[in-house]
Amino acid sequence: MSRSTSFSRPQNSRRPQPVAEVLGRTDAFAALRAGVEQIAALQRDLQQLLPDYLAASVEPGFIKDGVLALFAAHNALAARLRHMEPRLIADLQQRGWAVNALKIRVRPQPVKEPAPVKQARMTSVGATALQALSESLEKSPLQAALARMASRHLKKRD
Repeated sequence: MSRSTSFSRPQNSRRPQPVAEVLGRTDAFAALRAGVEQIAALQRDLQQLLPDYLAASVEPGFIKDGVLALFAAHNALAARLRHMEPRLIADLQQRGWAVNALKIRVRPQPVKEPAPVKQARMTSVGATALQALSESLEKSPLQAALARMASRHLKKRD
């Protein structure tokens, strides 16, 4: 009987590899790698040049014929970018980017799921105390709200 099991790992198992390593293997990916590196460097510079509220919601595109495409999360940020355009172009040129103009586009970000509705939990003692309090009060919006809350929590316990 052999000591190895059928569940042992083969000697030539594949492991995950960094994207940079894969892109560096062949010349076919050289242009793609250069583009990815350019966008990453541009993103770092924009993070430093833009205010925090803008930097988190603006993504750079490619530079084509001296025009940099910027994608803003919504119209208000795009309008703010347009006001900052002359200064931003000058700052990017000082950092060595061949940018003469900006093309600002809106690219909405996916809507985040709303937070789940809170489901308050109350012990039966607490619900009974709320019910007693509501019964001791005169008719009012507060008394009605306390009675509804007490009855809702008492129903959950049954």
